[in-house]
Amino acid sequence: MLWPSPPWEQVTFWALDLETGGLDARSDPILSVGMVPIRGGGIRLGEAWSTLVRPEEARSIDPESILAHHLLPGDVREAPPLPDVLAAVDRRIREGALLVHQAALDVPFLQRAYKRSGMRWPSPPVVDTVALLLKAAKRARFLDPNAPEQEPDLNLSKARRRLGLPDYGAHDALTDAVSAAELFLVLRKLVGARTLRDLR
Repeated sequence: MLWPSPPWEQVTFWALDLETGGLDARSDPILSVGMVPIRGGGIRLGEAWSTLVRPEEARSIDPESILAHHLLPGDVREAPPLPDVLAAVDRRIREGALLVHQAALDVPFLQRAYKRSGMRWPSPPVVDTVALLLKAAKRARFLDPNAPEQEPDLNLSKARRRLGLPDYGAHDALTDAVSAAELFLVLRKLVGARTLRDLR
């Protein structure tokens, strides 16, 4: 038997993006966090929040990552420490669901950051726009078996462009969180999701 799932518009989704000093959650630091909520089916830009993060001792920034996010060690030297930032993240994601683009990357960074900071991971429901892109493509093929079979582009900017959303700058945590939130609202409709369960 399935447990009841709330209608999607009754859930608060906190869209989150991280900029990191590399791609290895075991060793690379979180450098910035951007978050924006979706409440009642709408993005609440007035509640958007972002911060830089001071890397923990001995955690260096991979020079390759600087080419993407342009954050230098001096930019984050005076930023709030990770435990302070996580406390603010935690308050938000405990409200409902966590929305990310590419959960396989962001969620491990968050989980390990919680562990290193001595905090318990709250295990929020996670909605991944990458998974929704794949679900939307599968649904489109089901509705039109004669449609050409092609995998969707999973890059955030390219996926948005294909769906008619405007281009934004990339690799800024808050901009990417807003980008993911807008993409989510389009994909929610494309997959016909009515409940939180339909989105996972």
